[in-house]
Amino acid sequence: MRFSRLLAYVLMLAGATAAMAEPRPVVVASGLENPWGLAFLPSGRYLVTEKLGRMRVIDAEGKVSAPLQGVPQVAIGGQGGLLDVVLDSGFDSNRTLYFCFSEPDADGRANSTALAKAQLSTDRARLENVRVIFSQQPKVASRNHFGCRIAEGKDGNLYMTMGDRFSRKEDAQKLDNHLGKIIRVTKDGAAPPDNPFVGQAGALPEIWSYGHRNGQGLAFAQDGRLWMTEHGPQGGDEINIVQPGHNYGWPVITYGENYGGGKIGDGITAKEGMDPPLHYWVPSIAPSGMAFLNSDRYGKGWRGNLFVGSLKFGYLDRIEIQGGKVVAEHKFLEDDRARIRDVRQGPDGLIYVLTDQSKGQLIRLQP
Repeated sequence: MRFSRLLAYVLMLAGATAAMAEPRPVVVASGLENPWGLAFLPSGRYLVTEKLGRMRVIDAEGKVSAPLQGVPQVAIGGQGGLLDVVLDSGFDSNRTLYFCFSEPDADGRANSTALAKAQLSTDRARLENVRVIFSQQPKVASRNHFGCRIAEGKDGNLYMTMGDRFSRKEDAQKLDNHLGKIIRVTKDGAAPPDNPFVGQAGALPEIWSYGHRNGQGLAFAQDGRLWMTEHGPQGGDEINIVQPGHNYGWPVITYGENYGGGKIGDGITAKEGMDPPLHYWVPSIAPSGMAFLNSDRYGKGWRGNLFVGSLKFGYLDRIEIQGGKVVAEHKFLEDDRARIRDVRQGPDGLIYVLTDQSKGQLIRLQP
């Protein structure tokens, strides 16, 4: 009897240890040049964008394809290039995808963030029927702050982050432009009639929320709420829960300061009519892609956790949330200190990340 109890106790401890073990990184594919966005194709394949204007397919064995044909001209430089990509919810039947990129003007002097729609050819070698369905206005002579994360809502509309372009931060508080905003458009690029500023004089109808700096992560939680990460200046990176018509304060309120030091504006962190962040980082971690875990593949305790990549410090942040608040953070993939650019949950319920390097990788977090 004593032996049975002892054996049961040992097995319980072993099970607890196994449940607490950290997942290990498994390299799915290598040799990607500054990959930016990741989507999951049928039959275990992956679609990846590279900032330098290329889109590639990775097969289930990790072989990387030649660049797809049909990608439009991209303004490459600084933070600009070919950026995020998502599959349409009906991709299995319509082969439609959406991607965003820094779009040059006619003479190449100015640019803005653009959203394009296309179909992936049946041989996965090219994009077909490519057309730009939305262009951020105005175009600006800048190489910074394009934003460019895309998410499809359950309402069938597309949501996308729009950076303030760095030199135009004051425009994030104005509704006559798309700088420093999140936009919401239909799959043909039109403003849905229930957008918060439709019909308001002097306001662009595509705007969903404003007062943002440079949104680099965008994801829907299981309850349907839209979450984002955005870069602060020097300090003050944020997690926000995005609500229609709300003002998130940049550059009036911030937990950051000017590069090199010195307060921004009045140096305040709160003001009536402006939403404070759910969570912020000082110093900055340069948060990137984000994903909620909606599976039990790593144990039930991880379900509902938020995963955010850090570009600055090169780690994956597992964030525990309770009662709408961040209660704990856990760092993974710190050993290589590789810039984490995108974070996604795959169809297998596992977390995948892209590392933003000249020899970037697609990595799976294996239980």
